[in-house]
Amino acid sequence: MKEGFITPPNHTNFAAKKLFASMGKIIDGSIAYIELKGGGPTKKHTHEHNHLFIVTSGEAKVLLNDKEIIIKKDEAFLVNGKIPHSVWNNTDEETVMIGISVK
Repeated sequence: MKEGFITPPNHTNFAAKKLFASMGKIIDGSIAYIELKGGGPTKKHTHEHNHLFIVTSGEAKVLLNDKEIIIKKDEAFLVNGKIPHSVWNNTDEETVMIGISVK
């Protein structure tokens, strides 16, 4: 079994991991394919909504003011939109990430 995953009752050959719980109203969602040395925006930005980032392959690095957050495959992180931020591929291969905008 993959680390952090469980098999729910009455399931077979099924591994699940909770990535997030209730955190607001979903505005929209996107999938991003971030190539080697890719990401953005090139200058950190802010906005009223938050981003829930979920990495499905590779690894992402979120730059927040003076802090770096690494999101690994099968992990999620909620970015406060009011904090200056940008997101970048943190591997030598393509990173795939789902971004959900929430209020």
